[in-house]
Amino acid sequence: MTAVPFVRSPRTRAPRRRRLAPLIPQPGDAGTRRYWLYLIPGVVLVTGVILVPVGWNIYLTFTSWRGIKPPEWIGLDNWQRLLHDDKFWTSFSNSIWMIVAMVIVPTAIGLIIAALLFDVLGRRFGRGTASLLRAAFYLPQILPVVIAGIVIGWILRPRDGALNTLLDSIGLGNLAQNWLGDPKTALGSMMVVLVWVQIGYPVVIFMAALQRVDPQLYEAAELDGANWFQRFRSITVGTITPEIFVVTLTCTIAALKVFGPIYVLTRGGPGTSTIVPSYYSYSQFFQAQQVGYGATIATALTIVIAIVAVVFVKAQNAVEAREQAGA
Repeated sequence: MTAVPFVRSPRTRAPRRRRLAPLIPQPGDAGTRRYWLYLIPGVVLVTGVILVPVGWNIYLTFTSWRGIKPPEWIGLDNWQRLLHDDKFWTSFSNSIWMIVAMVIVPTAIGLIIAALLFDVLGRRFGRGTASLLRAAFYLPQILPVVIAGIVIGWILRPRDGALNTLLDSIGLGNLAQNWLGDPKTALGSMMVVLVWVQIGYPVVIFMAALQRVDPQLYEAAELDGANWFQRFRSITVGTITPEIFVVTLTCTIAALKVFGPIYVLTRGGPGTSTIVPSYYSYSQFFQAQQVGYGATIATALTIVIAIVAVVFVKAQNAVEAREQAGA
C-alpha cells in the first residue's frame, strides 16, 4: 500500500478591507474645520446686516435720541408712550385693512385666476397663452413703486384724472371724488391700488404649484361628471395647500410692513386715514427726529410680524400632520 504524502493546503488569507474615510466628517476632523470656513462670510454678513442693527434698534427703544448727541437712557418711557398713542393704534388698525387688500383679496382672486389659467385656458389655448396672461398679471409687481405711484396718481387726480374724466364721459360725473385727498375715500382707494399691485404674486406661485398636479386627475374628475368648481375645490385647493400657506404668510408680512405705496401716494394722509406703522416709524425717525420713539414703533412691528410668522408655521404644521394622519 503506497503512502499518500501529506500536502499542506495553501493558507487562504481573508481579503484586507480598506478603511474608507467617513462620508460625513466627524467632530474634530480637519474636514469639519474646513467646512466651517465656508460659513464665516455668511455669519459675518448676517451679523453686520441683521443682528447688529436689530440689537442697536432695540437699545434705542430705551433712549431719547435726536440723532446728533449721544442717546439718553430713559428706560420704558417710549413703550409707555406707545401704549397710549392713539396715532399708533390707528396705524395698526389701518394695517388690518392692508391685510385685507394685500392678503385675503389677492390670495382668493389669485387662486381662482391661477386655476382658470391652468385648468381652462391652458388646456384650451395652450400653455403659451396661459404663461402670457400670467406675465401680464405679474407686471405690477415688477414696476418700480415710483412709476406705479405716478400712474395711479394721474388716474386718481381729482380734477383732470383719468377716472373722474371717464365717469364724466359716461354720465356718472356725480360719482367723481377726490379719491386720495378725501379721508372717506383715501383708504379704500389705496386698498384697490394694493390689490392691483399684489394680485400677480399669488397667481405666479399658484400656477407654479399646479405644475405638479397630474392633468389626468382633472380629466378623470371631468369624466366622472365633476364641474369646474368641484375640481377646483377637491383637486386644486387640496394639492397646493402648502403654497397657500406660504403666499398667505409672505403677503401678511408685506402688508404689515408696507411703506412704498403709502409714501408715494398719500404720505399717511389725509390726516391719519392711510397711516401705517412703517410710515409712522419713518416719520418719527426723519421728520420729528424722535429716533428712540421711531425705533420703538419699528420694534413693536417686528414683534408682531414674528408672532404672526410663528402662528402661521404652527398652523401649517398642524394641517400637514392632520393630512398625514388621515392618509
